[in-house]
Amino acid sequence: MKKIWGRRHHRWVVFCIASLCVSSLLFTRVSSTSSPTLNTDHGETDSTVGRSSRQEQSGNHEIHCSRERSRAAWKIIEEYLMPFVEKERYQLSKKCRLNPDNDLYRDQEQHKSHRDINEWQCGYCKKVFYEEKHLDLHFDNRHSNLLDPSQRKCLADVCGALHCDFIVNSGSKKSKCNPAAAARNKHLCESLADSCFPLSEGPAAGRLHEFFLRQFCDAHTCTGSQKPFSRGRRFWFMWFSVFIQVPKIVICLVHGAIPFTSLPLLEPLPLPLCPNSQTP
Repeated sequence: MKKIWGRRHHRWVVFCIASLCVSSLLFTRVSSTSSPTLNTDHGETDSTVGRSSRQEQSGNHEIHCSRERSRAAWKIIEEYLMPFVEKERYQLSKKCRLNPDNDLYRDQEQHKSHRDINEWQCGYCKKVFYEEKHLDLHFDNRHSNLLDPSQRKCLADVCGALHCDFIVNSGSKKSKCNPAAAARNKHLCESLADSCFPLSEGPAAGRLHEFFLRQFCDAHTCTGSQKPFSRGRRFWFMWFSVFIQVPKIVICLVHGAIPFTSLPLLEPLPLPLCPNSQTP
């Protein structure tokens, strides 16, 4: 009787082990066949997302660069530097990290279309999003293959030199100044001045080199004596241009409507200011 019970018990153990093995095999097969459904977007298979995740897992084309800070850096360059560079008719070299052609995200930023308050469109595939941050995620997931980190650099890396935090955190409480960080940012700022505006390139480069030091580098101190962007911005140029044109426009309008002889205060002014006016 004991021998019969032993044989039955042995068979039961073998049956349980076999059942567990079969169940594990079936579970593995089902999970492997269902895994592709994870890479879907509203019913469409997202092959780009899968390729991107595989690249990140293998360490290829993995990019760590803040879009927000890169955008802030470019805004500062566009408003506080480029008007003065254009005034000097100076061309930034490829060695200059502030050259737009060196910006990692420049092409993608140029392929954004802000069509309405809540309407951002991708210039590559024409998809529309409610917010810019969703369009940024779309670029990361669908168009990351268009980035070229081997030829272009992360503009956010120079944010410290360009005072990005001064712009991004303009409405928040200022943090305590760190002398070591200020010294590092000033060193980076001065290296940008040397590489973008070499003194050996001529008078225009020399003037821009001096301007860059005053506009950006002098403010990297904890004394609080200097403020960033002390030399002005693009809007200052615009309003100054309008201001100096207003007297000419007023004189032309008044002279065209009223005979010049009835305006004794305008007699000393030269008439050639108005191209269509006639001398009395």
